[in-house]
Amino acid sequence: MADDRLTFTLSSGGDVVIKLRPDVAPGHVERITTLAKQGFYDGVLFHRVIPGFMAQGGDPTGTGRGGSDLPDIDAEFNDVPHVRGTCSMARTNDPNSANSQFFICFDDASFLNGQYTAWGEVESGMEHVDALPKGEPPANPGKIVKATVG
Repeated sequence: MADDRLTFTLSSGGDVVIKLRPDVAPGHVERITTLAKQGFYDGVLFHRVIPGFMAQGGDPTGTGRGGSDLPDIDAEFNDVPHVRGTCSMARTNDPNSANSQFFICFDDASFLNGQYTAWGEVESGMEHVDALPKGEPPANPGKIVKATVG
């Protein structure tokens, strides 16, 4: 499939290639790829980067409170474990509030299993995620320079 990979070119030094999982989260994969193709993620910061846990991005305001103009999407909880390299959707306390924000796990975060929608797995470039500046928010946040699908 031509659209089975998402690549984030990060300011921290290189490309992160993510294998998309439409088999377990078709609506979330559709949302992420639609936004990426529109250029929505280009220039967006990683506003929350917690060592040993995850790096969160996808908010155009950089505050952790923003999203796209598209409506929120319903949860697609699945059995993909939240481990190093898992890409999952961020949300509020409402399980059906995912929009554009996502996170990439640095380490085992199995306590999130079944509560957040995993939609992809990092295939290569995890070292660039590891290199993102840390903080909530980081003093000088890393960002997605360009997001591409294909």
